[in-house]
Amino acid sequence: MSVLTSLTKSVSAVILDLDGVLLNTDGIVRNILKVFLVKYGKQWDGREARRIVGKTPLEAAAAIVEDYELPCTQEELVHQITPIFSDHYCEIKALPGANRLIKHFKHHGVRMVLASNSPKASIELKISYHQGKSTTKTFIPSLQLGYLVIQLMYHRTLAYLCFIGWKDSFSVIVGGDEVRSAKPSPEIFLEGAKQLNVEPSSCLVIEDSIPGVTAAKAADMQVVAVPSLPKQSHLFTLADEVINSLLDLRPENWGLPPFKDWIEGTLPLEPSRIGGPVIKGYGRGSKVLGIPTANLLADSYSDFLSEHPSGVYFGWAGLPRRGIYKMVMSIGWNPYFDNPEKTIEPWLLHDFNEDFYGEELRLVVVGYIRPEANFPSLESLIEKIHEDGRITERALELPLYSKHRDDPYLTSLLGNDQNH
Repeated sequence: MSVLTSLTKSVSAVILDLDGVLLNTDGIVRNILKVFLVKYGKQWDGREARRIVGKTPLEAAAAIVEDYELPCTQEELVHQITPIFSDHYCEIKALPGANRLIKHFKHHGVRMVLASNSPKASIELKISYHQGKSTTKTFIPSLQLGYLVIQLMYHRTLAYLCFIGWKDSFSVIVGGDEVRSAKPSPEIFLEGAKQLNVEPSSCLVIEDSIPGVTAAKAADMQVVAVPSLPKQSHLFTLADEVINSLLDLRPENWGLPPFKDWIEGTLPLEPSRIGGPVIKGYGRGSKVLGIPTANLLADSYSDFLSEHPSGVYFGWAGLPRRGIYKMVMSIGWNPYFDNPEKTIEPWLLHDFNEDFYGEELRLVVVGYIRPEANFPSLESLIEKIHEDGRITERALELPLYSKHRDDPYLTSLLGNDQNH
């Protein structure tokens, strides 16, 4: 998904929001509120998610108090819950493409401003846990442990040892407590441009919320929207461009240095691992599309789904007693069919003579192809899926990707003679 209005002028500086653009804060918010609301006899259902995106902590608290009819004021809720959030800041992960973007702009001398409705002290604490280095990730359901426990502990330890901070990458950091009015007021963006000593019209803002986009346009800035909530892109009519994730950002659209890391239509990613029993999906893979998919139970992988934007990915798949196969997969809602929930639908690029429902499937995701998109016809959707398959077939022959076929997560399932 990328909707771009005609480029009017090049920009010389970039202003970034933090939560929902660079950091995957939503997962931490969800997990903390699920536990916190129990003390009031309430069950978190995410009903206020659209009301709190892009808001100040006090505004978000007001929405929660109202929606859940809590017997406290918004100020009391902020006082109770802020220390809990602070204790979990170290667990907030960078969104896909965030480290890549920051490193790219810093390398090319593009000045960056970080402008968030959060208090400045909160901003600096959050980013202190992040730098440009990322690590491989393994996602496992509660029943799938074994050697992966040791591997996961190793990667988490390595990650924490490597965190030295994003702070030095930003020329200016502006918090919501440093201006009189928060977004959707343009004040925070104007203050960022002022401290950077650039004209507002020469700034590109990257935002995930409607209040943020509204504020940026009121400041006479160009805006790229990266909606953090699903199925909301049609609401961002003020944005100059709407993209699915930072992986889809094309800096050259704004007169900035382009990324040079795409390889034969693919973007290399740090490997992610996911596995579980194959389940029956919507029943349309083979019957409607002629493309059999091996679905995984989404409820077991909420972290994986939260951390991966919807789109088309690829990598390697392993099945016990069968082998290791090339794999292309969609993550998302499949706009053509309008899935009610976010799903994981891998297509193993091999002709099988029988179904393998219930068998354990392990995936190593190594690259990205494109954002999720809608199509005018079933035929055009099928054609695009086969094109994704051809891209995957070619890409996985490259040494950069082919080496992951021997990942222990996959090979531990198999005998010595079962690699495909």
